[in-house]
Amino acid sequence: MDEDAFNMAVRKFLKEVGVTSQREIERIVREHKVAGERLKLRMTLTAEGTPLEHVVQSEIDVR
Repeated sequence: MDEDAFNMAVRKFLKEVGVTSQREIERIVREHKVAGERLKLRMTLTAEGTPLEHVVQSEIDVR
């Protein structure tokens, strides 16, 4: 396995996840007018054909 190529592919995937996720969070806050509330977020990472299930949870203020 080419470690550098693998590392770059993972970074590219994570960048896409981060950018698109931020856009979706901003869109849902705008469209559903949830300002002044706390938004509970959860992201689940899975990899098809593996036992991977990594969950990240957080709450953010929407003010």
